[in-house]
Amino acid sequence: MDHLSLGQEWLQQLLDLMDLAAEVSTEGFETVAADLNSNWLNIDGSDFTPEQKQQLIGVKGESIDAIQYLANTILNLSADPEEQSSFIVELDGYRVKRNQELATLTQEAIAKVKETGQEVELAGLSSAERKQVHSLLQDVEGLATESRGQEPNRKLIVRLQ
Repeated sequence: MDHLSLGQEWLQQLLDLMDLAAEVSTEGFETVAADLNSNWLNIDGSDFTPEQKQQLIGVKGESIDAIQYLANTILNLSADPEEQSSFIVELDGYRVKRNQELATLTQEAIAKVKETGQEVELAGLSSAERKQVHSLLQDVEGLATESRGQEPNRKLIVRLQ
């Protein structure tokens, strides 16, 4: 069984254990620019109540981030480092929308740092989001990023190199 099928099966079992009737699909993300090397696991929340969707996503995405962290950890436990897979858990377009928000936030930070020469602090990002912004900015010439502080108040700093 391939990594994507294992991820789909694992997430389906988790939802079943949570007593949430939903299908998990792996298709439809070919055009998503961010994380093309990741396996997308989409939870079909069409039969969920708004409350169930909010509970699965959580405050600032904390619940869906935790599910995604578990998927990535558990599904890669026995895999060699070069064979490990990355999984993105999606529900109701949350990840796609959040990726767009992060891309906009990143572009605004780049513009502000280049215009003022002052560092810009991005607070309120999850560790996965900080990692994503670090990745987005790693190839931007003349800029550097770093994380400062301790969870839950850790911040990403964008500054001149």
